[in-house]
Amino acid sequence: MSYPLSDLVVIDLTHVLAGPFCTTGLANLGARIIKVERPGLGDDTRAFPPFLEDESAYFSALNAGKESIALDLRDEGDRAIFDRLLPQADVLVENFRPGVMDRLGLGWEALHAQHPRLIYGSVSGFGHSGPDMLRPAYDMVVQARGGVMSITGERGRDPVRVGASIGDIVAGLYLTQGVLAALYERECTGLGRRIDIAMLDCQLAIQEHAAAIVSTSGEAPGPAGTRHPTITPFDAFHGSDGLFIIAAGNDALFAQLCAVLGLEALASDPKFLTNAARCENERVLKRHIEQVTLEQPRQHWIDTLEAAGIPTGPIQNVAEAMDDPQITARNMVVEVPRWGDGIHRVPGNPIKIEGMPDPETRGAAPRLDENRADVLAWLDAVEAKPKAV
Repeated sequence: MSYPLSDLVVIDLTHVLAGPFCTTGLANLGARIIKVERPGLGDDTRAFPPFLEDESAYFSALNAGKESIALDLRDEGDRAIFDRLLPQADVLVENFRPGVMDRLGLGWEALHAQHPRLIYGSVSGFGHSGPDMLRPAYDMVVQARGGVMSITGERGRDPVRVGASIGDIVAGLYLTQGVLAALYERECTGLGRRIDIAMLDCQLAIQEHAAAIVSTSGEAPGPAGTRHPTITPFDAFHGSDGLFIIAAGNDALFAQLCAVLGLEALASDPKFLTNAARCENERVLKRHIEQVTLEQPRQHWIDTLEAAGIPTGPIQNVAEAMDDPQITARNMVVEVPRWGDGIHRVPGNPIKIEGMPDPETRGAAPRLDENRADVLAWLDAVEAKPKAV
């Protein structure tokens, strides 16, 4: 039983979400994450609500199991400690605005010359090239500019932000992917690479369907609410007590749905015979379906449709999702100790690998500078080892 990244040491200079989301993913795969924070302040998210006593649950969820050392990289003594860390690290991850690391003498070119095996991951709003590279950005800025908000929400209403911070989260995922690719290549070449991730780039990258519509029609799609823009019926429908999902993604499933609902005639109606025809007549079809589904509670339809092999499900809030038997069976809600008594419940590791441990608990999120003594003792020990010839 082992973790695939158990020998990996990561210097984590990131804060807030995109970078810490990446290093959390690496930690879940066994990497040792040494989080370098600002003295006195630390990561901004230490001050983000919600709080349990003096601890941010937001910070805890993103930094469980990491180590913290507070270093002022402009201070001579702290910089000397940081310089000792670099030869022991496999990966450095940072999310400063372009130019900040260079001004500190810690840019890619400088570090690659001194530590050629070091993999250098950067994530920023607009990347390290292009006319807007120095502009500040947050999640909502890139969701808006990258087109995601334009396709999110209800038809005829104002665009809305996606509820989860996908501007940051997707960038963190792509950064993790880049780091893993660079680690694989280093096994062959012995050399590290620089990964440059722009949050804005990532927002466009995840819009495979919207981009296809633009490239074929020349027109930008708008928001479609819960329905899929080019698959029908693929939407939220009303039962007598609320909404549930029906996702009949092909002609066979549509025919089966019609049979279950007692609407067999619709399956052979030219207006609904093909997916393209159903999309053209989506509103009419939805009225036909809801004339039936409004007669019974949503759980009746979920049970009935599942029995017929038709994809369906409830629309759950986050509390319900965290208690969902399928989610808990997959160990996707784990416990993190609080600094005082008690625990936080946080999302687990979605990457399940045969033979890799998947514990029901994680290490506590570190207090600011909590691991200074441990990190310094480790540096003393590794530096005292004889160098390989």
